[in-house]
Amino acid sequence: EDDEPLHVLRFGEQVKPIGVLGGTDRADHLVKHYLTKYLTKSITETCAPESQPQKDHADRMVAALHYEPCSEFCPNWLRYGVQPKNARPGQAPGRCAGKAHKAEHLGIRGRRVLVSRKWSTKTLTDHRADRRAWVLEMLGLSATEDTDPNRYVWRKVPPGDPDLPPLGQRLLSAIAERQRQRELLAEAQARQNAGDLSATGEGAAA
Repeated sequence: EDDEPLHVLRFGEQVKPIGVLGGTDRADHLVKHYLTKYLTKSITETCAPESQPQKDHADRMVAALHYEPCSEFCPNWLRYGVQPKNARPGQAPGRCAGKAHKAEHLGIRGRRVLVSRKWSTKTLTDHRADRRAWVLEMLGLSATEDTDPNRYVWRKVPPGDPDLPPLGQRLLSAIAERQRQRELLAEAQARQNAGDLSATGEGAAA
């Protein structure tokens, strides 16, 4: 019982505290997926060397990994007389831009946990569609008005078109339109919140 552990890992400080209730779906989502992802996002933040020998050891590891193959596409395979997959001109050992060769990853290539779409079963397109549906619902608009792909025809504007406004004017118009959309959404949310308070009786009490 008095034995000391051979290795100790200390995680960095968490700057965004979030309350979690055990046994809830939210706890499963945060701990198993979100928290696991960010605890392993950067190795150097959790395993910073505390002495010169530890720093020298990490530097030697990074130097060795710089010339070791990290994937089937890595040009470091050329050191062993092996042609990397999808080889192209200009490849040379030690010139791979993969994450595994960087100090903050220490030989770990890519992500340490599944990306969000793997465990949420939703792609970015699905999330955009959900967001769009929510905005339309908040604004009280129908989602069936512009679902016809033949409703609009998009063409590139040729250079020098006299109907094309200057770039500055187009940027200002885009910013103004975005601000108008946000104001409409904020007003719709405020109306919904007021309705929720009235329905629960809290609005009358206030």
